[in-house]
Amino acid sequence: MDNIFECDAPRSKGRKQGLINTRLIIYILGVLVLVEAGLFALCAGVSLLYEEPDYIYFVQTMGINIALGGSMVLVGKRTDNLISRRDGYCIVSVSWLLFTALGMLPFYFSGYIPSVADAFFETMSGFTTTGATILDDIESLPYGLLFWRSLTQWIGGLGIVLFTIALLPLFSGSSQQLFLSEATGVTHDKIHPKAKIMARYLWLIYIGLTLVETILLMCGGMNLFDAICHSFATTATGGFSTKQDSVSYWQTFFV
Repeated sequence: MDNIFECDAPRSKGRKQGLINTRLIIYILGVLVLVEAGLFALCAGVSLLYEEPDYIYFVQTMGINIALGGSMVLVGKRTDNLISRRDGYCIVSVSWLLFTALGMLPFYFSGYIPSVADAFFETMSGFTTTGATILDDIESLPYGLLFWRSLTQWIGGLGIVLFTIALLPLFSGSSQQLFLSEATGVTHDKIHPKAKIMARYLWLIYIGLTLVETILLMCGGMNLFDAICHSFATTATGGFSTKQDSVSYWQTFFV
């Protein structure tokens, strides 16, 4: 039986060999943008929970995401769902840039990071789990932005596209190509053909580790908010903290 990863997905009759499926790429990117809008809604909820007025910046960004993502979905919806390896690489590359460009907006709109370049850097550092920061007074940020900052690392830890593959049925016929494009350090024979199922298992393990660490950190003296944010960052091996002194703030060996 031929390895399904050895060749690109079959092409539709109206599509020339070697060309990317532009409409499908736009459609999938639109779905990803809408997923990010949902993440902004979660952060807005955190701001409202702590009675912070900064929730408005997440609502504004969410509106931009819904408008942009919805338009992209409408533009690309009438197309075949056959995706090639080339399409997969294009989707992954553009999705990181698009997620970052939209993800930086709450930092920029709020004025806590007034420079576009700095806001982009901070957000990209989060999604790529680099851990570098331009902030010199982290604790001045409101809870919503601190939560979003940590969440960028958690989402980026296993990958934006893997996150969406695991949640949405849209990619059932194309998930293998997206999985290969997003995953690093793997070869064809190491990947189970059912990439969508594998992505879900990976995220279940990821969520489980995050929950366990959150509980352990709370046992070590952190409050729930700090424990969640630090679990997001450390499970993703990112390093963002809610404190300027990072974990040394708690001055306990356990933490």
